[in-house]
Amino acid sequence: MEARTLLTLMVFSSLIVLAETIAQKHAIEIYSLHVDCKVTSRFAHTIITSKIVNRANDSREATFEVELPKTAFITNFSMSIDGKVYPGIIKEKASAQKEYDTAVSHGQSAGLVKITGRKLEQFHVSISIAAASKVTFELTYEELLKRQLGKIELLIKVRPKQLVEHFQIDVHIFEPQGIRFLETDSTFMTNELTEALTKVQNETKAHILFKPTVDQQKINPELDETLLNGDFVVRYDVKREATAGDIQIVNGYFVHYFAPPEMPVFPKNVIFVIDRSGSMAGRKIEQTRDALLKILKDLRPEDHFSVITFNSKVVEWKSSLLQATAENVASAAGFVQTLSASGGTDINRALLTAVSVLDKAERLPEQSVSMIILLTDGQPTSGESNVGVIQENIQKAVNGKYALFCLGFGFDVSYKFLEKMALRNGGIARRIYENADAALQLQGFYQEVATPILMKIEMQYPENAVEGLTKNNFKLFFEGSEIIVSGKISNELDLLPVEIKAQSHSSDLTLKEEAKVKEKEEVFQNQSYIFGNFIERLWAYLTIQQLLEKSISAQEEDQKTLEAQALELSLRYSFVTPLTSMVVTKPAGQQQMELANKPTEADNEKPSSFPVGGATPYVGVMVGQARLLEGTGMSPLDLGISVVRLRDKMRAQPLANEYPQLLLQLPRQNEIICLNTDRKAQPSVHLLSDPEQGLTVTGKLGDRINRFVQFEINYVNLPVRIHVSMDEIVLSHNNESTRLPWTESATSTLQGLRVSVEKERSVTASLSDTVTVKISFVKFPDYFLGLYFLNTDRFSDKVSGLLGQFYSKAQFANNSNINQRADERLLSVSGSEHKVTRQYKKDYRLESTSDPVSCWSIDVTP
Repeated sequence: MEARTLLTLMVFSSLIVLAETIAQKHAIEIYSLHVDCKVTSRFAHTIITSKIVNRANDSREATFEVELPKTAFITNFSMSIDGKVYPGIIKEKASAQKEYDTAVSHGQSAGLVKITGRKLEQFHVSISIAAASKVTFELTYEELLKRQLGKIELLIKVRPKQLVEHFQIDVHIFEPQGIRFLETDSTFMTNELTEALTKVQNETKAHILFKPTVDQQKINPELDETLLNGDFVVRYDVKREATAGDIQIVNGYFVHYFAPPEMPVFPKNVIFVIDRSGSMAGRKIEQTRDALLKILKDLRPEDHFSVITFNSKVVEWKSSLLQATAENVASAAGFVQTLSASGGTDINRALLTAVSVLDKAERLPEQSVSMIILLTDGQPTSGESNVGVIQENIQKAVNGKYALFCLGFGFDVSYKFLEKMALRNGGIARRIYENADAALQLQGFYQEVATPILMKIEMQYPENAVEGLTKNNFKLFFEGSEIIVSGKISNELDLLPVEIKAQSHSSDLTLKEEAKVKEKEEVFQNQSYIFGNFIERLWAYLTIQQLLEKSISAQEEDQKTLEAQALELSLRYSFVTPLTSMVVTKPAGQQQMELANKPTEADNEKPSSFPVGGATPYVGVMVGQARLLEGTGMSPLDLGISVVRLRDKMRAQPLANEYPQLLLQLPRQNEIICLNTDRKAQPSVHLLSDPEQGLTVTGKLGDRINRFVQFEINYVNLPVRIHVSMDEIVLSHNNESTRLPWTESATSTLQGLRVSVEKERSVTASLSDTVTVKISFVKFPDYFLGLYFLNTDRFSDKVSGLLGQFYSKAQFANNSNINQRADERLLSVSGSEHKVTRQYKKDYRLESTSDPVSCWSIDVTP
């Protein structure tokens, strides 16, 4: 009887613990999440509303994170806590910074917006809410959707990270020209979720509704985990006629869309200028080769082309442009396949050589388009290295005759340098991200510029009747894109005449159109899809974008004038742009003020996220995400990277004078641990062993520094051993060894194990279905090695060792002590409790150490 009673009590106790664990997991609950997007004539107005409740018995931290397109401008943000509203106020950037500096005399604050990927930036704010309290976050942003390759795309990132009782995405589209086609796509859609998606469409309107139930959101019926994690995409295009385009008018403002259908394509004269310096070694040069080989095959027979490669020296495939015959393309492909990387970077001489080839070209098609496409991954280090001189040299040589497109591969390039040089010479700049799909990014860019169909386009309007006209002269127009011009018309105007002049491949083109103002305005009357004076806001958005773009390549005095005009419009129409900031005020007792600034691509010279727990960097969104961080009083850590509170790029960082010996992210806890051990106790340390993975890792501390200088990685099942020291990497298998020095990039594969060395930066060991091991080579202030792991979800429950135990047997204790400091917590590891403290350390996982990592520091003895 006693045994049965004891068993009953044990079961009941287990159920209580389980119930408490579930309650803790959902203490911060998103009970409603609504994305409401209205698209009127390509201009999208999106409101994201997240409603959160704290079901715990004490205060908890709730986080609102939204990833929005880089091209969007935030227009409004507010928090409503127990009925009290805390609005965001948009101000001139310097004024907002001064106000912030006055209000916050100590501590650090995170920039609320950061770039997270090639298309996205993240808005992030955290607040502490009392027990049983509710908070409503609301963010509004606007963007002009761009037509590329014949499609207009609206991207919404979705990642609530928990099941949401009331989840809904509404997309309303109104296109007076008529909707030609409409499609939706998603990276997370299943058969069950498809049932939650409805589309209603007529000639000019569409409504897409995505409203999954809680059961439909589940990965499977037994798990309370959500499927909603990724992209929700709407693509469409409008109907077009062979006219001077479509003009729309609302309240005295007009917008003119022009994208002529079915025009003949100009032959191209294109020179590919490819960086093959040492920093391109390894994966970059492989991806560049792959992309170029496919691009060469896409050349049209009437095109002429050449390939120039450069490091410290410039090498030409041929000294002149050749027609894209099958024979010439095959010859160029053979040249491309021999590309190898070494040496410095002489961008100046490479580009001047390309211009010279175009200048000397003979027997080219009379009506053709000439362009140079530059791909580089670094700074100019050979020949002329002054970027200002290079820009002047290239502008003088090009002299408006050709278009220059600059592609920056990765984050070691000076994007400002490339962007300024491209804009001065009739082209654009684009960053190519160092991901698995880099070759596809290169091909995708080429496809955008591969089919020029118009040159020297002039969009003409009556000067005395139109003011505030946006850009209306365009050097080139590519098939699948769209020209958009906007302005303000006189009150007295009844007819708005338009004349378009351009050169097509077959002839000079003149198109005329007259828009009846009152008739056009009637189209938008009493439309539920319309949001305010949308064309006026579209005009302001487009004007600001173009003023900022012009300022990049302008002289200093002109730059100030252009930025002043853009600032005035940003403030008048409440846009968060690179010239303004949104001041977000929080309730008393918390970090009371934070700033939301608009980052630019040029600010993004180093990766803003780091791959942890997965094979590729995470760039997805957390829409309305709430995260539990008990009693820390700090901003949460996102995917192993500290959301470091940066007031502004030029402001002081949290103090981080040293590196940790070891750094890891706790699985499923969004927390980072900085681990330190005493070298006196044991210079050689057993760090990790996982019998199911067949992996063991040991490390050796230096004789003179308390840092790791050697690691031994054993793959028991292969068997392969990797010895990593400060001098070299040695791979051993069946009594044979392969040596890879740190002084050059290289890749070696043994028994399916791929070992990649990035010159004097890192070595990565990856094997299918196995945890990836990565070791950073750190040079300053002391030379040492930094170990970390990717794909850590692949560790088994049997993982052990000084480092391994944290992946299976570490858990933060509940903060029951109300007097406990916010920067201290108790961490249970393998049954023992350790007091850990919040500290800022240098992050050896990143190339740049300018952003410290916020982590829980712990000292352990082997």
